[in-house]
Amino acid sequence: MVDPESDERLDGLIHSVDLDRLVRLIDDRCSDGDWAGLLRLRDRCLAATRETGRQLWPAATLAEYRLALLSPPEWAATVLGGEAGRFTLGPLSEVAAVNHTWDELASHLAPVPISLFIAHERSIRGEQIDAATLEDLPPVLEIPTAIQPWEPSYPLSTYTDQGAEHPDPPTSGVLESVTATQRGTLLDDDDTELAVRQLVEAWTAASTGRAELACVEGTRLDALGALGVRSARLVEIAASEALARLAWAGASGAAQGRRRGMASGRFSMWWLLGALGDLQDQWPPTNDEIDELLANLRWYRWDAHEPEGGWRLQLLIEHSAEGVAWAINATDQA
Repeated sequence: MVDPESDERLDGLIHSVDLDRLVRLIDDRCSDGDWAGLLRLRDRCLAATRETGRQLWPAATLAEYRLALLSPPEWAATVLGGEAGRFTLGPLSEVAAVNHTWDELASHLAPVPISLFIAHERSIRGEQIDAATLEDLPPVLEIPTAIQPWEPSYPLSTYTDQGAEHPDPPTSGVLESVTATQRGTLLDDDDTELAVRQLVEAWTAASTGRAELACVEGTRLDALGALGVRSARLVEIAASEALARLAWAGASGAAQGRRRGMASGRFSMWWLLGALGDLQDQWPPTNDEIDELLANLRWYRWDAHEPEGGWRLQLLIEHSAEGVAWAINATDQA
C-alpha cells in the first residue's frame, strides 16, 4: 500500500504534466483495484489544476469516470456529488447506474440531487426502487421513479473503458411524400414551445442545433405548412415510439452539447406531454389523465427530404378531440 501522504510516482507525473503516464497509472490502479490510489490521483490532479493552472483535468476526469463505472459502490459514491463529471463521457449518474444497483449505492450516497438521478436511472434500467430509500433526497425530478404502464422502453446507453454508446430509439414504417397545406389558424402555445425548447436545450445552447414549434388549429399538414415546409415525407407511428424519441432527444447533447442522461430525458418527455394536454398545473399528472391524452393524440415522424445524418427530432402531433396539431422540428449536425 502507498502512503497517502507520499505518492511520489503520482506527484512526479503531476509536476511534469505527463498525461500519457497518468493515463497508464490510472489503468494500473484500476487493474490492481487500488481505488484509494485512483481517488487520490483524481483529487491531486484537480488540486494542481486549480492551484497551478496545470492542464491535468483530463486525467482527473478519466479517474472519476473509472471510479463511477468500475469501482465498488463505496468508492463510486465518492465522486457522485459536487461538480464531478463535468467533462466525462456522460453524466456520472448514468455512468454509475451501468454497473451498480440502487440497493448497493443508496447507503453510501449523500442526500444530494445526483442521488435521485441515479435512482431514476436504475429504475429506467429495470430495478425496482424502494420508495423509502428516497425520502431524504431533494425532489428535483417531480415524477414517479417507477416506470408507469403507458411509458415506452427507453434506449439505454452503455459505458465502457473504451467509450460510450447512446443508441437511437428504433423507428418503424416507411416515410411517404406529402404536400403541406396552409389552411390552419396559427395558435400561440407558449407552454408547449417552452417544453420543446427545454427538451432540446443542450442541442441549441451548447451545440449548433436549432428548434422550432408550430401549433395550429387544423391538421398535421397545416402544422407542417406553418413551419414553412412545402414538401415532406411522413409516417404515422405509435405513441410509444414517439415518446421514446422525445426522451432520447432530452437525454442527448447532440453534436457538441453535454449529455444530460436518460433520467433528464424522461422528465423532459413527461413535461412536454403535460404541456400538450394542459396537465402542468397539478403535477405530476395521473396515469388516467395521460391515458386519456394519449388516446386523443396521433403521432407522425417526418422529414423534409433532408440527407441522413446528424441529430433530428421531427414529429407531428394531432389532437383529435381539440382539432389542434403541432409540428416539432429540432436538428443538429455532426
